[in-house]
Amino acid sequence: MTPPLLEITDLAKSFAAPDGARSLTIDIPAFALAPGEQVAVRGSSGSGKTTLLNLIAGILQADRGRIVLAGQDLGTLSESRRDRLRATTIGYVFQNFNLLQGYSALENVMLGMLFGAGIDRERARALLERVGLGHRLHYRPAQLSIGQQQRVAVARALANHPKLVLADEPTGNLDQRHAGDALALIREVCREQNAALLLVSHDPAVLSAFDRVEDLAQLNRAAGDARTSPASEATT
Repeated sequence: MTPPLLEITDLAKSFAAPDGARSLTIDIPAFALAPGEQVAVRGSSGSGKTTLLNLIAGILQADRGRIVLAGQDLGTLSESRRDRLRATTIGYVFQNFNLLQGYSALENVMLGMLFGAGIDRERARALLERVGLGHRLHYRPAQLSIGQQQRVAVARALANHPKLVLADEPTGNLDQRHAGDALALIREVCREQNAALLLVSHDPAVLSAFDRVEDLAQLNRAAGDARTSPASEATT
């Protein structure tokens, strides 16, 4: 059998509440994702979706548990090695895109290559053409529509040939028509690149497009009062 690309075991993460108590956000006994698989995770605002993605990306460190990505246990890696693994193995489509406003679309994608195999201007150009922005290479984010900015973010996420793409509410800033187009684009380009996709969303229309949908509330052992509130996890 092919080993999982991503395997989570006994994963937990808590945050400090205003009264000083710890509020348990993530408490997942087990989760696995196969190479090339596309999975959606359902969760309401403040349920811990962003926290889960940030743990997988190595941006946050878990309180306990193991995350094994492409055969490497994130908990055993130094910060620099986690950064390197993230740059070479993961593409991240952030909810608010995180584009650098002072740089063009082409430059934003190339900057995403800095910590990977190195800048490849022609690949960056080809990715932007693939997502329909070949005529907007030198436009800065403020000169692009929200939908176009999202396409730049998708191109940047794929810049380093990732094995895993993480997508955090990638259609949340788009109207219904553009949301459907954006979702189809992300899934299609992941298939073309043979990248697995883990997408989190609360939108039923987005979730209905996936064969495998996991509910974060069910993945978590924790329930009810153990869940974090939006106030204690502002980024989720």
